[in-house]
Amino acid sequence: MDTHVKVLGVLQIAMGAMCLFGALLLTLVFAGGFSAASLSDDPDAAIALPFIGITGAALVGFLLVLSLPGIVTGIGLLQRRPWARIAGIALSVLGLMAMPIGTIVGVYGLWVLFSKETERLFAARASSATSAWPDSASGSSRRR
Repeated sequence: MDTHVKVLGVLQIAMGAMCLFGALLLTLVFAGGFSAASLSDDPDAAIALPFIGITGAALVGFLLVLSLPGIVTGIGLLQRRPWARIAGIALSVLGLMAMPIGTIVGVYGLWVLFSKETERLFAARASSATSAWPDSASGSSRRR
């Protein structure tokens, strides 16, 4: 299951990168539309400029916000962070609605992250990380 977690991490990063690429393309499209409207002598084009800018900025910002959780979760899955398993489950559930690629990645993610072997893999990582924390009552380390 270790290999499947790595594959899912790479898939999450790739999906986030595709979303970033979409944001870049939208930036170019709206910048081109904005510059074409601003170079026009049509007085109605001057009225449309703020709408083009606001719409483009909102869509690009939305895509940037959508891409970041996938990239961060993918990196967390590659590093076996316990929080990344929970975030990966949430992203997999949300990805089920993005037909067809998101659905495929979402089903694969749920299969991987709900596996008992994956639970043990992340639990082992969590217990090794918390065993090095100092005990607050005695000031000593909780190493076993």
